[in-house]
Amino acid sequence: MTQPQLTRLALCAALLVSTVLVSPSRAVLPEEMLKDERLEGRARILSQELRCVVCQNQSIDDSNAPLAHDLRVLLRERLLAGDSDRQAVDFIVARYGNFVLLKPPLQWNTVLLWLGPFLALLVAIIGFGRYVRGAAANASAAARTPALNADELKAIEAILDRRSSV
Repeated sequence: MTQPQLTRLALCAALLVSTVLVSPSRAVLPEEMLKDERLEGRARILSQELRCVVCQNQSIDDSNAPLAHDLRVLLRERLLAGDSDRQAVDFIVARYGNFVLLKPPLQWNTVLLWLGPFLALLVAIIGFGRYVRGAAANASAAARTPALNADELKAIEAILDRRSSV
């Protein structure tokens, strides 16, 4: 093989490895999967919307936690019982609250979740503005301070000489 071919092969191998390593692992076990492919597809889509309450930032589809397993099984049981997608999710939300949703609805009790990042950004902008204004005020105050005259410089040198000889 020539050098360009080896380079392309190495690049493809690195891309393949990084894709496998970066892609989320699916925790759905084969015994959890439904026989009906349509129902299983619905279950997989819905399980991407539900949060693992143990892992908190993973969907139940991605989590290996036992509670996530239980939620996946419960979701599939509800779908097998004939629930619509909304009914199955509502059943789980009724048991675990809005926290189980990866994208909770905008309600009075979740408004801080939705507005919190914007409030934090606003506080950071205000803090940065105050810091910049303070630094500018300090710089202008330093510029207004008169320089020391020769007598004052000699007095400072004398004080420093006395301290260094002690």
